[in-house]
Amino acid sequence: RCCMRRAALAGLARAAEAVAGPGRACGDRLLLPARPDPRGWREAVAAAAGALQAGGLVALPTDTVYGVACLAQDSAAVRSIYSLKGRNGGKPLAICLGDVERLYRYCQVNVPDELLRDLLPGPVTLVLKRSEELNKDLNPFTSLVGVRIPNHPFVRELARACSGPLALTSANISCQASTLTVSEFQDLWPQLSLIIDGGPIGDVQSPECRLGSTVVDLSVSGKFTIIRPGCALTSTVEILKQKYGLIPESA
Repeated sequence: RCCMRRAALAGLARAAEAVAGPGRACGDRLLLPARPDPRGWREAVAAAAGALQAGGLVALPTDTVYGVACLAQDSAAVRSIYSLKGRNGGKPLAICLGDVERLYRYCQVNVPDELLRDLLPGPVTLVLKRSEELNKDLNPFTSLVGVRIPNHPFVRELARACSGPLALTSANISCQASTLTVSEFQDLWPQLSLIIDGGPIGDVQSPECRLGSTVVDLSVSGKFTIIRPGCALTSTVEILKQKYGLIPESA
């Protein structure tokens, strides 16, 4: 696995600065160009996709907080991400996709396509009924799955580069605060194959910036349930109630 990762990283010296982090048993840190640079981002995406396809865990920036991703269809990688988080399979992981069109393969959708596109990409996790296509070892105790399409170009390009969905969770131990810089989850570095450093996400002094995505259950036709308020509660509820007439229920 490490050999495959080194091969994927070989061209990155021309596009980005690779920084060796202290005290890591494994893992490479790649500084993402501040602006979407076609060449640099393309090679960074290739490196991250190679690490994922080798069964690794990759830390990356999203539109809300830093996350850790693996291939959702890779059961061994899913077990690794549960171990990283210090949680059992009873607390579900979201899947991450690059585009709304791909959502229909892994979920049973009972809301208008326009509704999906009003909320995605964006800082919202939509909980829907899962399809038979999704790995049964991912969240085995529920018939539902949360879906993220972050409004972040790197994450979306990476998701498009992978044959199946990513499993995505926040880059922190369960019950600890979400992270806005790579240094804040330094304790996790030894268990990661690759760290994509996109710089600080939002204001690191602001608690509001650590709220993560708004999680809303849309699995029941005509209704919605807010599972986690997150950072986009007001706008999400406004769209669901006023534009689409969905009825709110308490979690």
